[in-house]
Amino acid sequence: MAKVLGIGGVFVKAPDTGALSAWYGRVLGFPIEEWGGAMWPPPDRGFSIWSAHKADTTYFDPSPHALMVNLMVDDIDGVLAQAAAEGVEPLGREDGEFGRFAWLMDPLGVKLELWEPPADTPEA
Repeated sequence: MAKVLGIGGVFVKAPDTGALSAWYGRVLGFPIEEWGGAMWPPPDRGFSIWSAHKADTTYFDPSPHALMVNLMVDDIDGVLAQAAAEGVEPLGREDGEFGRFAWLMDPLGVKLELWEPPADTPEA
């Protein structure tokens, strides 16, 4: 049977695409290309997840949106320092079996989950 291989991209609508792309470049270090987006090669650790959550979950709070984007990072402390230099503070942090996590809000009010996977990624 034909099947999905993984997450191929995240696409968003924005009133000012240039400003949003610049924010992601400045705050999170996205390598924004001339065409306005960013691409990364497959990582050597971690995995991609798609997961539905109950409509009444508070996990996406304080975002009003019905989605949250998880961004895999290589150095969560470095990314958070870069974000702090731009005036963006994390909503929270957590370290655990599946790695290190922190949460930010983007200019559109989308909650971003930063994830630094452990060296040996456990089975999901």
